[in-house]
Amino acid sequence: MLESKELAGVRVRSPEGVKDAALCLKQAIVQRLGDWRVATTSNIASRRAMCDADGRLLATEVFGWTERAEDSWWRRQRLALESPLPTACRYESEPMWCNALGFRSLSPNPMLHRIDVSDFARRAFCNAAIVVPVHMPFGRIGAASVVPRDASLIDLERPFSEHGEAIGQLCRTFVTSHANVMDEPSRLPVGVTLSRREVECLRWAAVGKTDLEIGMIISRSRATIRFHMHNATAKLDAVSRSQAVFKAAQLGYISLGH
Repeated sequence: MLESKELAGVRVRSPEGVKDAALCLKQAIVQRLGDWRVATTSNIASRRAMCDADGRLLATEVFGWTERAEDSWWRRQRLALESPLPTACRYESEPMWCNALGFRSLSPNPMLHRIDVSDFARRAFCNAAIVVPVHMPFGRIGAASVVPRDASLIDLERPFSEHGEAIGQLCRTFVTSHANVMDEPSRLPVGVTLSRREVECLRWAAVGKTDLEIGMIISRSRATIRFHMHNATAKLDAVSRSQAVFKAAQLGYISLGH
């Protein structure tokens, strides 16, 4: 059972508190699972590894990984593209466990069954793992993988069913608070308020409609559509129409792909 003091312990409140929070996360994992290691990233799209206030790698300083080639997953430049673990985090937001036979999540997710798990151990740097996706504001995705040191342990159904949700809460708290404290703020405007018409124009632009087409759809002139798009682009501090659409989606004004 997860106690509030455990969540408080893994929450990063300052750069100086990063290592202590990481140690609390490690201790919480060990108490539940035994000799397992944690791999964390605050952004699967970034090559930058998570560090403490002194720039030391948490992977080696706290979580038990080594600089050996078979261990140093953070040095794999194409890890986010090649490993099935970060791929799964793009399609799922709840904890899951995986091995060479595929992914199992708390709720059925057909997208996970489509992920390529061939050559799993080499590509994932493990034989099995409990994976925690960490979806943060503005479309950013972090992740934590909890991996048994015993490589022969590949059926994680029992530890996942017993501890998966608690591990999910602990890892999400650590990763999100680390990102808030240690990473540069996202370059997004603060206090933006788009008008209903600006949002409507951006929504149609997101599905590929031109200004002329949008004007025909909402019964406004092309000049009026350009006016609204220009205002929205300026408010969002965007340099182009496509960036305005992207930022509007990050801020939750519109939805892409629906």
